[in-house]
Amino acid sequence: MNELWIETGAISLNKTGESLCGDKVEISGGGDEDLTLVLADGLGSGVKANILSTLTSKILCTMISGGIPLEECVSTIASTLPVCSVRKVAYSTFTILRILGNRIAHIIQFDNPATIVLRHGEIFDYPRTTRVIADKTIWETSFPIERDDVFITMSDGAEYAGVGRQLNFGWTRDSIAVFAMGNYMPSNSAKTTAGLIIDECERLYGGKPGDDTTVAVARVRGRHTVSLVVGPPEHREDDQRMMDLFFGKEGVKIVCGGTTSQVVSRYLGKPIDATLDYFDPEIPPISHIAGVDLTTEGVITLSRVLEYAQDYLQAAKLAPKWAVQKDGASLIARELFENATDVEFYVGRAINPAHQNPNLPITFAIKQQLIRSLTECLGRMGKHIRVSYF
Repeated sequence: MNELWIETGAISLNKTGESLCGDKVEISGGGDEDLTLVLADGLGSGVKANILSTLTSKILCTMISGGIPLEECVSTIASTLPVCSVRKVAYSTFTILRILGNRIAHIIQFDNPATIVLRHGEIFDYPRTTRVIADKTIWETSFPIERDDVFITMSDGAEYAGVGRQLNFGWTRDSIAVFAMGNYMPSNSAKTTAGLIIDECERLYGGKPGDDTTVAVARVRGRHTVSLVVGPPEHREDDQRMMDLFFGKEGVKIVCGGTTSQVVSRYLGKPIDATLDYFDPEIPPISHIAGVDLTTEGVITLSRVLEYAQDYLQAAKLAPKWAVQKDGASLIARELFENATDVEFYVGRAINPAHQNPNLPITFAIKQQLIRSLTECLGRMGKHIRVSYF
């Protein structure tokens, strides 16, 4: 198993008045597989720019990840993009980040702001070469990666932030690099880093972006396994086997559900220490069991986690809430979204008699669907997921 893990995260701002973003990020692989990340910025804004950037990012990502030579990729883009009827050009800038074998990074750029690389939290000055392909000046670099490297790619909307407002000449690439370095924390996820920069761009734009703005980040990190058990087994004689597997896995342990907590308590021979601290009035309090990292209520808490997960895959507008709160759903969200690379679910099929009350909206089928939806979201975040049913 490769001990390094490539994590990605991207956030965009639409130009004020536009419903579609003229930037597009396409990602293939990542995690413990080869990564291809393409950030394309279409000419202008709105529908035309969206079409240009979507075509560029998808074509480049597919061809580059398939091992097609760069010359052929760029030539294909030049001959494929529709020509603007007004400006008579087919134009989309792009940044390509390739990380192969979790060992070597390749960066290929055309007209986008230069990718920022942080190494040990400091700005890493990497070498570059240039060449002309299909009348386009392309610059490239290649170097070995290290654990905790952070790659920050962006469209030029980030550099234009603040023009005519807080800053005379916009937020330069060098200033963005200094900002990223000043806000660096080893624990920051790729999405968190992208969010910090995007939030500052929006502030500099005065809440009214003058251009489509996108930041896409890749982070090299170590693997971190989180195991979550919810629901007791369908047959009580399987309690021992389920617990042996759950506690036999290294990493963080999360227990969800009152009945599940009782199974864990019996297995460990440790009492359940319940609390009455309602950090969120809608989320039941957490409990404590020695030997378990986090013990929460089940369906209500996980439903909130799913809500946070769905939001996180979009604009992450709820992230400021779960990033700091101490309720069970927020604590699970931080562990699964920010910390985990590998997530192991241990799901019991036992039917909780309390959930069969027709006056209650919670059913066994809903719990099962909840786990399926959550694992789907985590998979889209790039987590390595395994689900075991008992």
